[in-house]
Amino acid sequence: MSTSQIVLIVVGVVLVLLIFWAIGMYNSLVRFLNQVKNAWSQIDVQLKRRHDLIPNLVETAKGYMKHEQETLQGVVDARSRALGAGNVNEKIDAEQKLNGAMSQFLLTVENYPDLKANQNFLALQEELTSTENKIAFARQGYNDQAMTYNNKISMFPSNIVAGIFRFTKWNYFEVENEQERQAPEVSF
Repeated sequence: MSTSQIVLIVVGVVLVLLIFWAIGMYNSLVRFLNQVKNAWSQIDVQLKRRHDLIPNLVETAKGYMKHEQETLQGVVDARSRALGAGNVNEKIDAEQKLNGAMSQFLLTVENYPDLKANQNFLALQEELTSTENKIAFARQGYNDQAMTYNNKISMFPSNIVAGIFRFTKWNYFEVENEQERQAPEVSF
């Protein structure tokens, strides 16, 4: 065997190894991307549940909150924008606006003791609270998956394959409303 044949064999083996490495890296990136998409779909399921509960909550409150039509309309409008949002970034933005509208609504409810005592309203509010907890848990899972994926496409050497196949970062679901970051005031 000549030196040129050995060099060709070594180059061939290195090329085959590089191809297998690239295939493995690509498959790894696809797996992480699918995990992020799955985590987002978990949020989406809970958001749909919340969107279905909100009209019932608003309808129950309408009879009591005759002077709060602007607050009620704000919730309805924010829900409509959230339902109509297209991509993930639009949904995140719309959901943050809906969170703000719901916070304002629930603060306003405090001024209506009869409404707070209404069994139907209490049941809906409990369902909404349960759904909000599920959304928070799903957001945490989504953010964890997005971080893992974003790290993978940013770190060497997987960033080479990610760049070639145009894998892009996913945004995190973050609290943008400063009021939501504040601890609620509790008084007895």
